[in-house]
Amino acid sequence: MTTHIIEVARVTPATASDSVPHSLKIPLTFFDLPWLLFSPVKRVFFYRHTESTHEHFNSFILPKLKLSLSLVLRNYLPLAGRITWAQNEPKPSIVVSQNDAVSVTIAETGADFSLLSGYGQRPVSELYNLLPELPVSDDSATVLSLQITLFPNQGFSIGVVTHHAVLDGKTSSTFIKAWAHICKQLESNGISSSLPENLTPSYDRSLINGVIGVDEKMIEMLRSLKGDATNTTRSLTPFPPKKLGDDVVLATAVLSEEDIEKLKERVQSESSPTPSHLLHLSTFVVAYAYAWTCLVKARGGSEERSVSLLAVGDFRHRVDPPLPATYFGNCVFPAGSYDHEAAEMSRFVAAVEILSGLVKGLSSRKIETAAEAYAEAFSFEKGSTQFGTVAGSARLKVYESDFGWGRPAKVDIVSIDQAEAIGMAERRDQSGGVEIGMCLKKTEMDIVLSIFNNGLQN
Repeated sequence: MTTHIIEVARVTPATASDSVPHSLKIPLTFFDLPWLLFSPVKRVFFYRHTESTHEHFNSFILPKLKLSLSLVLRNYLPLAGRITWAQNEPKPSIVVSQNDAVSVTIAETGADFSLLSGYGQRPVSELYNLLPELPVSDDSATVLSLQITLFPNQGFSIGVVTHHAVLDGKTSSTFIKAWAHICKQLESNGISSSLPENLTPSYDRSLINGVIGVDEKMIEMLRSLKGDATNTTRSLTPFPPKKLGDDVVLATAVLSEEDIEKLKERVQSESSPTPSHLLHLSTFVVAYAYAWTCLVKARGGSEERSVSLLAVGDFRHRVDPPLPATYFGNCVFPAGSYDHEAAEMSRFVAAVEILSGLVKGLSSRKIETAAEAYAEAFSFEKGSTQFGTVAGSARLKVYESDFGWGRPAKVDIVSIDQAEAIGMAERRDQSGGVEIGMCLKKTEMDIVLSIFNNGLQN
C-alpha cells in the first residue's frame, strides 16, 4: 500500500524569552562509541484512534504532537543535533547549534492499521513505509528522525529512528515517554515543559569520563572493523545495511506469565550440573533462552555449527558510584558466550544456564574492560552461523507511552531485521510475561512459530 508524504517539517526546541540560544557540545563516551558505525534503531508506535479523520488529525492531533515535541526538546536538546568528528578532536561529539531541529515527516497511508499493528506476520517492507530516513554522511550523522503517519479513521503511527551512538534503549524509551507526558498535559495544564524527575535526563558524564584509555581502545577497534590499518579514519558512515527480500516478515510471539512460570519449573526439574536455585531465573533469561533455542532449531543445519549468544546489561546501577537512572546516553555492557555447537544451543535448559551465568557475571565486570568485551563480541559475530542478541526489554515499559489518546496498540522494533536479534517488550494487556518480536524469511518464520507454540503446549 502506497504511503504519501504530506510534509517534512522541522521542529526546533522551544526557547523561553529569557534563555540563551540553543548550543551544546557533548563528546561521546566509550559506551557510545561501539555503536557509531551500526544501523540506526527503528521503532514504530501504533495508536488506535477511530476519530482520526483528516480534519481531526490536522487540526488537533498533529499540532499537539509538534508542540509537545518542541517543548520536550528543551530537556532533550542533543536529539536536535548531529554527530561530528572535528580534525582536532580525539573522538566524535554530539553538537547542537542554533536553529538545529528534528526532522518530522508527515505522511498518510491507506494500509490496514489492524494488520500492521497486529501480532501476526507482517511484511517488513510495509513497516518501513512508516519510518523516516536518518541522514548520515562521512562527516555528519543525524541523531533523531520522526515520522507521523495517519491511517484515516483508524489511527496513526509514530516512527522513531535514532542513532545508537547517542542513546540506548533506556534513554530512547524515556524520551518517548517524556514527549508523551508533555503532550498529554497540554490540554489540561496549558503549555508546559515540566517533567517529573523520572523523565528528566541527566547529562553528568564525569563518572564515565574519568576512566582513562578506554576511548582510544574503542576508536582503534572501530577503525579495525572498517579495515583501517592506518588508524586515522574519521568517517561516520555506517556499515551498509543488510538487503532484505520481499519475503521477510516480522511477527510477535507472546509468553504469558503462566508460560514463564512453567518454563522455570522445567529448568528446575532438568537443570544440571548447576542446581536450579543457583541460577538467575529472571523473565528475561527464561524468555530469551526459549526464543533463542526455537530459532536455532528452526535454522537446522549441522549440529556442530558455531552458534553464539550475547546479552547486553544496563550498567547505570553497576558503576561505582551508580549513575542516575535517567542518565542520557549509552550505558550498556556486553556479556557473551561464544562458539557453542548448535546441538547444545538448541537445548532450552542449556541456554538458560549460559544466560544465567552471563547476567550474574555482569556485576563483576569492570568498565575498563569494555573495549575488549565489544571486540570479542564483534569477532565472534563474524564467525558464528547464528549470533543471538536482544533489542529492548520488558523493563523499558514502552506501552506506558500515552500521548493522550491511550496507550499504544502495538510497539515494534523493526531494526531487528539487521541482525539475528529478537525484540523484547512487556505484554500490553496483562501483567507479567513478554512480547517477543522476530524478523525472518516467511518460510523460516512459519517453522519458528510452530516450534515456539508447540513447545509451550508440550
